[in-house]
Amino acid sequence: MTTFVDRVTLYATAGKGGDGCVSVKREKFKPLGGPDGGNGGRGGDVILIVDAGVTTLLDFHHSPHRKATSGSQGYGDRKDGTSGEDLILSVPNGTVVLDDRGNQLADLIGTGTTFLAAQGGHGGLGNLALSSSKRRAPGFALLGEPGEERTLYLELKSVADIALVGYPSAGKSSLIAAISAARPKIADYPFTTLAPNLGVVQAGDTRFTVADVPGLIPGASQGKGLGLEFLRHVERCVALVHVLDCGTLETDRDPVSDLDVIEAELAQYGGLEDRVRIVALNKIDLPDGKAMAEMVAQTLRDKGYEVYPISAASREGLQELLYAMARLVQKSRAAAASEERTRIILRPTAVDDSGFSVQANADGSFSVRGQKVVRWVRQTNFKNAEAIGYLADRLAQLGVEKELFKKGAVAGSEVRIGSGDNEVVFEWEPTIEAGAEQLAGHLHRRGEDSRLEGAWVVEEKVVDQLSDDEIAQQWEYNVEDPHTPRLVEPKLTDLDASEEK
Repeated sequence: MTTFVDRVTLYATAGKGGDGCVSVKREKFKPLGGPDGGNGGRGGDVILIVDAGVTTLLDFHHSPHRKATSGSQGYGDRKDGTSGEDLILSVPNGTVVLDDRGNQLADLIGTGTTFLAAQGGHGGLGNLALSSSKRRAPGFALLGEPGEERTLYLELKSVADIALVGYPSAGKSSLIAAISAARPKIADYPFTTLAPNLGVVQAGDTRFTVADVPGLIPGASQGKGLGLEFLRHVERCVALVHVLDCGTLETDRDPVSDLDVIEAELAQYGGLEDRVRIVALNKIDLPDGKAMAEMVAQTLRDKGYEVYPISAASREGLQELLYAMARLVQKSRAAAASEERTRIILRPTAVDDSGFSVQANADGSFSVRGQKVVRWVRQTNFKNAEAIGYLADRLAQLGVEKELFKKGAVAGSEVRIGSGDNEVVFEWEPTIEAGAEQLAGHLHRRGEDSRLEGAWVVEEKVVDQLSDDEIAQQWEYNVEDPHTPRLVEPKLTDLDASEEK
């Protein structure tokens, strides 16, 4: 038996962009061939698409982590890397996409509707694309951007025209089985229906869908029973059909009080005030049920409800109820067709946004924010000195150097670019602002930057260590760090005291 899942968590990871290639053309009898490194390929996207053949989110429940393929690295001889393949995930009609903060990102209705869940990273430029009239043969290339990682929540809301609501064992499953081809589980105990059931109903020339949700009890809007889990499946419905049990054996229940309880729960859930209500008094095939229906029918009509006595078992009164549902569906579809379609306004985010901001922190450091700046840092290969110099030139040309000066930054100040896990910390050197192309060409080799003294190697500090016996002697003199030898200069007061003795 297939498990019904209508709420899952999706961890979407797009593909990483391929790195650019560093290559110099070498061919016999053709000196100074120049750079010919190609660009890296684009990473694949993660895309959600509505598929009519998918009815549940069960696949995402078993495998929530989905990752697209990455782009390949560029090659020499001016060859670009291959792009990664997009990962297309099929979702049922009526899927709602939420972010990790609970904000709704998309409402996927209609077969073929797509949503970009995670965007793939851009490929890095090769040294061919980085070459210029002043930088003839770059000894570096840009790295590919990492793919977007997002945590999304998918919720399924059934796309049905009519919803059946009522107490458990009121006969909702029997009703949908009688008017459609749906065959839900039917038993004489409460909460037989554990998942919504959809059925297609034909009433004359009108065809519409009916949703059967699990029974509601007092406190369903606060999480009691199964009401809170499946009330979302009635949000898209045109009308609500209250299925009231006229043959209940419980002495403290009657159709009028059951209706009031269900309406109170729907009001607390919210968003269903404008839905049309129809009352179906079920189980009139029983002698007590028919008498109860005759007693409360006029009371419900006085409250403004359309009342239809029915019997799902004997099919009595079903035709009148079906045509009443069809009239409501036809009226809703005619009103929707006459309404002017809302214009869709797309406001895409600029990839190369030139804006940035510099903020002075309380600890004396400075934080640089900006999409373009963060992107440049991600693309820089910090193992290559020339690539670091190229990054410094780009930041200075953008105006980051001047803004740091205005904020009070000095040489050696801590500068942080980015935020979160992607944050990179620098020790700022404001002297690195002249272009590498302005330096002496014969002193500047590929892969190096003359502005950086010596090789770009991080050296670890070697601390002089003492033996165990020496450490024990250090402890006798109350040295702060016994592992490091230190000479403690005596104070003047101590010298004066020793001279007096």
